Amino acid sequence: MDANAATRETPLVLVVEDEPAIATAVAHRMRAEGWQAETAADGPSGVEAAARLQPDVIVLDVMLPGMDGLEVCRRVQAERPVPVIMLTARDDETDMLIGLGVGADDYLPKPFSMRELVARTKVLLRRVERAKQLATAAPAQPPQQLGDVLIDRAQRRVSRAGVQVHLTPTEFDLLVTLASSPRTVLTREKLLADVWDWIDASGTRTVDSHVKALRRKLGPDLIRTVHGVGYAFEPAED
Repeated sequence: MDANAATRETPLVLVVEDEPAIATAVAHRMRAEGWQAETAADGPSGVEAAARLQPDVIVLDVMLPGMDGLEVCRRVQAERPVPVIMLTARDDETDMLIGLGVGADDYLPKPFSMRELVARTKVLLRRVERAKQLATAAPAQPPQQLGDVLIDRAQRRVSRAGVQVHLTPTEFDLLVTLASSPRTVLTREKLLADVWDWIDASGTRTVDSHVKALRRKLGPDLIRTVHGVGYAFEPAED
C-alpha cells in the first residue's frame, strides 16, 4: 500500500477523460460523494497524474489523445496496482477483455449512468479500504498453497509454479474467494455479492469476463465452469 494513499483521509479519484463536459461532470459527482477528484485530459498527462497523485481509483477513458487508455492502464499498473474503471464508446466484449487484460478492474460502456459509475467506484473504494485494513492487521495470514498455486493474502501476491502472476485488485479478490472453497461451485450471484458487493444479478457478465482474465493469466485449467450455475477453483493434485 502506497504511503500517500494509506494516510489520505478522503479517497482520491483520478478522472482521465478528453471530453471536458464528461470529465467535469464525473469529477463534480465524485466530489459530491465526499471524495477528492482530479482530472487529466490525455494519455500522457493521465500517466503523470497517476504517478504524482497516487489515486485510490482511476476512471479512465479508452479513447484518449497522445496515448490510448489501454496503454495508460498498462503503464499505471506496472508502476503501482490501482483499481481502474475503463470507459468506452463501444459495448464490445473483446474490448472488455483487452481492458481487463491490461489491468482494468471494471468496464462501463458510454453512455453510462452516473449513478452506476458512482456505485462501481464505491465498490472499488471499499476494496481499497479492506486492503488497508488487512495491511495493518496482525497477525498476517500465512500464504495458502493450493497445488502449484501460492496465494499470499497479506502481500496480495499470487504465483503459480514459482512464477509470480500480476493480478488486478478485483482479480485477486475473485481468486481468493474461489480458492477459499476449493472444488466447490460458487454461483455467479454469490461471487457478485462477495467480490463486487452487488446484491442483484445484473453483473454476471462482469464475473464471466474476470474469470476469462484469470484463466489467461493463471492457465485455463484452474477454474471449472459449471454451465448455468457458476465456477469452481480446481487446484492440481499434489
